[in-house]
Amino acid sequence: MRVTSVTFAGSATSPAQYPKRVLPEVAFAGRSNVGKSSLINRLLGRRKIAWVSRTPGRTQVLNFYLVNDRFYFVDLPGYGYAAVPSRVRETWGPMIEGYLKGRPTLRGVVLLLDGRHPPQAHDVATRAWLAQERIGHLLVLTKIDKVPRGKRAAHLREAAACLGLSDPGLLLPVSAVTGEGEAALWKALEVALAPA
Repeated sequence: MRVTSVTFAGSATSPAQYPKRVLPEVAFAGRSNVGKSSLINRLLGRRKIAWVSRTPGRTQVLNFYLVNDRFYFVDLPGYGYAAVPSRVRETWGPMIEGYLKGRPTLRGVVLLLDGRHPPQAHDVATRAWLAQERIGHLLVLTKIDKVPRGKRAAHLREAAACLGLSDPGLLLPVSAVTGEGEAALWKALEVALAPA
């Protein structure tokens, strides 16, 4: 996909603050340090449209990005470890669940997993919840450039086994640094965003 325009369309903590335009949306979810913002920036061809920080947990709201005036990317707060007060972190669950279950324009979720390590308990639980709620999702292994090429097949098999997948080919390895896997991810996103 050729990205010709990107606009930050606002942040939200409740449905009243969501964008009013009825357009397809794809949400990005994952652990606080999995590289969500870096991957969004890479996909959109912008260096700093999504805030990237060395401190996990900077994204504390739902951030909407209008792409090509046709659809939204939605950056969700990270789960797991985050350097924020517990009272803030406790609001994330209901806010994210409410969005994922109640947003009729949501076309799917890109669930990001750190490709350097086996999926964590939060990753497995999130994937199981998405499947239980019948929310379409793509499973993306980030930071794949950090995994030696000779070990990648084993990493994919281990991740697939942890997630209960019979086919490691269901996992999309990507790198926000090198762009590896970007074209395959865009192809999957275009399918999700295609008119029903």
